[in-house]
Amino acid sequence: SSLDGRIAVGGREEEMTVPKVMTSANDFRLLQELEAQADCIVVHGAYLRALAAGRLGNVLQIGQRDSGADLAGWRRENGLSPQPAIAIVSASLDFSIPDSIRAFGQTCFIATCADAAPERMAHWRNQGHEVVAAGQSSWVEAAALVQELGRRGFRSVYLGSGPRLLESMVRDGCLDALFHTITHQLLGGESPVTMISGGLLGDAGRLRLRSLYYDPAEPAGAGQFFAHYGLRGKRT
Repeated sequence: SSLDGRIAVGGREEEMTVPKVMTSANDFRLLQELEAQADCIVVHGAYLRALAAGRLGNVLQIGQRDSGADLAGWRRENGLSPQPAIAIVSASLDFSIPDSIRAFGQTCFIATCADAAPERMAHWRNQGHEVVAAGQSSWVEAAALVQELGRRGFRSVYLGSGPRLLESMVRDGCLDALFHTITHQLLGGESPVTMISGGLLGDAGRLRLRSLYYDPAEPAGAGQFFAHYGLRGKRT
């Protein structure tokens, strides 16, 4: 995020972008290293729509870019599957699944809410994908999602979804660690998008700093912090 809390700009989903000035090679390497440790990567429908529209890049496979080519070997050496599984979280079930998931043989299942349209659930099941209802509300609930992930034997999960699911993860006490890159820039801009949505979190949102690293060079000489937080009372 920027110093003024932006993670993206643009009010409507189809206009939402991450400004280039916020990105850096060092931050992207950190993202790749975190994903490489995961049994499963959780993404949401909005990311897949942005990926299909060319507004975001594909980060669903490990070791496919020069900057992270060593990470595929790291997974093998540590007894992990060649690629992590993919869990897609969506209430609307309106997205397309990139061909790369099938090409790399990744396990992929879809988590939706109890109120999801039956015809959309049937559509994805007819495509050969497992669809599960995670929670009884109109959106996916973190506790129910984590339970489904645990049933599949996943122990290390990278959360790459949006502000609503992060809020549910924190509120339900399901988040173990938060990694936050803070670029030393005041971004400004209309219709800012922030890290988390929803109402006040209170005690559930109190974090404890585990480590803090200062990168003075990027992005574009502005500098940035790499912060690692754990939830209070959890050892991470």
